[in-house]
Amino acid sequence: MPRFTEFNFGVSWVMGFFHQDGSHDGDTPAEIVANNLAKNGDEEALAVRRDAQILGNLPSETLEVLWEAGAEYMPSFELVGTGAEWTQTVVGLCDARLSAKGDVRQLSGADTEDGMDCLDAVVAEIEGTRFLEAEVRAALIDCARRCTPDLALRVLLRAIVCAPDASLSPDQYARLEAIGSDLRYGEFVVDDVKFLVEQD
Repeated sequence: MPRFTEFNFGVSWVMGFFHQDGSHDGDTPAEIVANNLAKNGDEEALAVRRDAQILGNLPSETLEVLWEAGAEYMPSFELVGTGAEWTQTVVGLCDARLSAKGDVRQLSGADTEDGMDCLDAVVAEIEGTRFLEAEVRAALIDCARRCTPDLALRVLLRAIVCAPDASLSPDQYARLEAIGSDLRYGEFVVDDVKFLVEQD
């Protein structure tokens, strides 16, 4: 059974809310997340909550590095609290969205995939993405090892999109696609970085 969406999902999806025009969705970071959750289905909120809860395994400073790497225009942490506080805010927004609906079916099948079989491959891709700062690569590796390789790969893809001077070789992209296939991602998850593949 495929995942519930062909597109990005979970916390990496939320990171995508913080772009140049993100303020059109709300006056505060929390409002931007809440409004986007309200416009989408239960599965989106469940996937975000699952990721955000798993991120609780990481130190606050590491969370700040990940949020800043994966969001084009991440608000200052002076506005949203520490990395840990902001991540808990996201969990709370998901809980509020889901409790408003009452009876919610839980994620199942491919949507519970953590990617542990892909750990070494994900870490290798993070280490090989040399245009990302060393601090970002270290945070992503911590995420792969202490959270899930699935989450780390999706945040890596977001970080690649947001990184200045990013480019991917055809081989790198093919490896990312292969891992995405193993994780049963939809068509448009790894495809987000395809525009950065170097042309011959």
